[in-house]
Amino acid sequence: MKLVRYGRPGHEKPGMIDAEGKLRDLSAIIDDITPGSLSGKTLAKLAKVKPAKLPAVRGKPRYGVPVSDIGKFIAIGLNYSDHAAESNMPIPKEPIMFMKAISCLNGPNDDVMLPKDASKGDWEVELGVVIGTKAQHVSERQALEYVAGYCVVNDVSERAFQLERGGTWDKGKGCDTFGPVGPWLVTRDEVPNPQRLGMWLDLNGERCQTGNTKTMIFSVAKIVSYVSRFITLMPGDIICTGTPPGVGMGMKPPRFLAPGDEMHLGIDGLGEQRQKVVKYRKA
Repeated sequence: MKLVRYGRPGHEKPGMIDAEGKLRDLSAIIDDITPGSLSGKTLAKLAKVKPAKLPAVRGKPRYGVPVSDIGKFIAIGLNYSDHAAESNMPIPKEPIMFMKAISCLNGPNDDVMLPKDASKGDWEVELGVVIGTKAQHVSERQALEYVAGYCVVNDVSERAFQLERGGTWDKGKGCDTFGPVGPWLVTRDEVPNPQRLGMWLDLNGERCQTGNTKTMIFSVAKIVSYVSRFITLMPGDIICTGTPPGVGMGMKPPRFLAPGDEMHLGIDGLGEQRQKVVKYRKA
């Protein structure tokens, strides 16, 4: 299934994408797509719904983050060896973990706003993993059983904040709008092998990133198992799993985001995102 949330920010409705790619309204079946909706029981109930019998949604509504009330937004750094090389950083021996602030979550096609005093905004197409079942110290062999589904994430970064201001990476990763997620959550049954997904990102129509999850240093199963040793994973938590090469920081000379730029990115079977970059404006 492809589950979505659509409508104005803060007023999203639940939806489902049918076999023809059309948006259908799920409001009569479920109030919202919440962490509680990601249990095996609820997903099994939704899987029995025939999309053709649901009301079609007219027009082109905005898509929101496909799961509401997300508790944690965890990220894995330098998980592709060629990205580590372009970043002039050693290949990690264990997954590098950091947090993206929940307040940075953004719809997949919403504007990305450069923060005040930003100078090195950057892009990162990533596979997002959405947890469906509470996970603590799970084995790598069983780890994927705790996954509800997958989605596209753009791990937008401000490199000067991340790497030149001391401390952890978090301050360059959690700025407002720096976490576009979606357009939909694709349930685990439709992604039999998360290590065989092509991914790409274009900036202003120019291909910058081309990669495949098969070149990850640490697999999705390894990441879920590893993170669960240190942090209890709860339904609705998102883990973004690293980016392939082609980020602005690694270009020669480096290239960074500016107002007016447009990012277009996608992952096989998981949909596409488009974001316009805008200058800072206080909420």
